Amino acid sequence: MRARSRSLLEIHLAVFLFGFPGLFGKWLALSPPIIVFGRVLFASLALLAVMGFGRRSFRIVPRRDLVLLAVCGLALAAHWTMFFKAVQVSSVAVGLLAYASFPVFTVFLEPLLTRERWDPASLVFALICVLGIGLIIPRFDLADAVVRGVLWGLGAGLTFSVLSVLNRVLASRQSSLAVAFYQDLFAALFLLPAVVRADLALSLRDGALIAVLGVFFTAGAHTLFIDGMREVRARTASILSSLEPVYGILLALLFLKESPSLRTISGGAVVLAAALVATVRARRTS
Repeated sequence: MRARSRSLLEIHLAVFLFGFPGLFGKWLALSPPIIVFGRVLFASLALLAVMGFGRRSFRIVPRRDLVLLAVCGLALAAHWTMFFKAVQVSSVAVGLLAYASFPVFTVFLEPLLTRERWDPASLVFALICVLGIGLIIPRFDLADAVVRGVLWGLGAGLTFSVLSVLNRVLASRQSSLAVAFYQDLFAALFLLPAVVRADLALSLRDGALIAVLGVFFTAGAHTLFIDGMREVRARTASILSSLEPVYGILLALLFLKESPSLRTISGGAVVLAAALVATVRARRTS
């Protein structure tokens, strides 16, 4: 019981830490690709240290999984870039709530990518999610910041869904820490051209914030989450993960004084409910 309580505490703390990155999108006056490059670079270096001191193996067997890890790295780079873009053009709440739709994307993508049976109920969850997104959007006008934030957030949700399905395949053959390390490393390599082309003037404050984001709120949070999975079922961890937007919105209210509108809260509640039910149902039928 003590081990399980510790694991639950680790997962709760990890999910709480996952709620912080949206704040960095507001604190850093940098383009999303630059923020994400710094994030994954510091995260991969931190994971390298953790695996090195812990004498964890870096070997990937079979070697063809390196191709899959590279694809995951590309999806991760796209996911975080779109997430930070959503936060910057709108608000932390809009970005997080639109991104929270990813479990609904997953129920469509998983049968396509893993050749599992199609669940007709998935259409119902998708329609509920669309209803929730419709409540968040005041009117469909691309000049509206909320609309653009929702579209970027949905893109972040879709790419994270792809990443989740591919990670499920990798998790059966590779260690979680190795997967996280190589995905962050490949994401950094994919974003390197954008950094090289950028006319970058990085202040000491920006560098420190990116380092904190990468080490504590990426590598640290992922390590806690992975360690907590030792005594906690994946279904329970998925349900606890649904608290991420809640933590993120509360943190934005505390540190950024961002107060979401009633419309955003209402639509977000519908999206979170659809995502939560879809997650629980998927775990029960798997």
